[in-house]
Amino acid sequence: MIQIRAMTERDVEAVSRLLGASWRRTYSTILGSETTARESDARHAPQRLAAELADPDKTSFVAERRDKSLAGYALASMDEAGDVTLDRLHLDPSEFGTGLAVDLLHAVLAFHAGIPSIAVEVIEGNDRALAFYRKHGFEVVQRQDASHEADGHSSVILRKLLPRA
Repeated sequence: MIQIRAMTERDVEAVSRLLGASWRRTYSTILGSETTARESDARHAPQRLAAELADPDKTSFVAERRDKSLAGYALASMDEAGDVTLDRLHLDPSEFGTGLAVDLLHAVLAFHAGIPSIAVEVIEGNDRALAFYRKHGFEVVQRQDASHEADGHSSVILRKLLPRA
């Protein structure tokens, strides 16, 4: 059984490892191994994750197994206008196809109940993520140069309109 809960300081090291492995697995073929490693090491350093955890505009969830190992992680942020972006959703590969990604997405949506929509940026070439978000009601609303120091790469912004209560 897996429990989804708010991330805490004690999860920082495990989340850093999960993100590093996920980024390298996903983006090395898209961005190149060196760029992926450099970006992941900077973005997913434990100190940076701890700072994000302390940011009141960011909300992080982990999916924890019975043995206390982490199976997944999600992070969403809210800007000054009240718009929410799903910044990260990553799983241990052993959890692919189990529904855990949907459970993490639902945890983010439940936390932000009442918002009109949620957005996510996906670097083109990350076909697994694009298919997942489209399957769950996200629609492409914009194409742009990719962030994440992905020079020469494009990304898409997908948005999901949420029902009103």
